Amino acid sequence: MKLTKNFELEEMVRSATSRERGIDNTPSKKVKENLRMLCEEVLQPLRDKWGAPIVVSSGYRCPQLNRAVGGVRNSDHLYGCAADIHAIGDKPEDNERLFRLAVSMMKEGTLRNVKQIIDEYHYNWIHISRQDGRTPKRCQVVHIK
Repeated sequence: MKLTKNFELEEMVRSATSRERGIDNTPSKKVKENLRMLCEEVLQPLRDKWGAPIVVSSGYRCPQLNRAVGGVRNSDHLYGCAADIHAIGDKPEDNERLFRLAVSMMKEGTLRNVKQIIDEYHYNWIHISRQDGRTPKRCQVVHIK
């Protein structure tokens, strides 16, 4: 199921851990809607400006999958409001450029409803989440070393 021009539902729920452990990671109707909005408001505009594919390494996680991968108890992944992404080729320097682009777009307002943009472990990947009203608007930029 296509969520936007360049993002499919399948890539937003795919998980090697869920396959290996037999975890059903099927999203609810509400989670599918959140994923669509994450793609429309955040991932697709970022991908359009980036001009190249963006790889989603983790999107939606059901509670069992979130526990299995060590996700935090209140993770935005549980609601379909977050994705861990990286540039094609997965080079830290490209991920850093992608991170900086996302932060710039958030500050100028071309990425709507961004909750957090997190550089995970020296740009190994980028966590980006969409504000859905569960928490106060944050527009947080974080570096985890």
